[in-house]
Amino acid sequence: MKVLIIVDMLKDFMEKGGTLYCGDKGRDIIPFIKSKIGECRTSPDCRVIYICDAHDPDDKEFNMYEAHAVKGSEGSRIIDELEPEASDIIIEKKTLRPFYGTDLGKVLKELGPEEVMVTGVCTSICIMEVVGGLRVRGYNTVVYRDGVADFDPQAHEPALKRMEKTFKARVL
Repeated sequence: MKVLIIVDMLKDFMEKGGTLYCGDKGRDIIPFIKSKIGECRTSPDCRVIYICDAHDPDDKEFNMYEAHAVKGSEGSRIIDELEPEASDIIIEKKTLRPFYGTDLGKVLKELGPEEVMVTGVCTSICIMEVVGGLRVRGYNTVVYRDGVADFDPQAHEPALKRMEKTFKARVL
């Protein structure tokens, strides 16, 4: 069993005019992720999990970052190009840490994946939090270089290097 995780591919990050728009580099990863989703959905032993910011309007995270992905807002919706299907799993998170206050740990334990593949945004923040959480829980983790992006281009490469060197994730 494998799991493909798609992190925060939401309108506020991925569409021009979105609060924390990742720019062209963010848009460039959409075809790669769409391809990986297609591969996963056609495999009997692969599941797709979307991890999505879903903040309260008064979230304390907005002291660090501009208000974004407020639960129920248009900006909190998954982009149209990567629309989930009924068989996909959607995990909403209120913090940078996807295992905190969510069912992600329970879902992964039930699925028992041999490998977890990670894509999405932002490399230096939420992707790194996902990968760190996966690795400390013992999951073999792959990060696809062509499937991640950051709104801070100078933070992107060091984040990939840290995931590879510190967390021992495979960066392909």
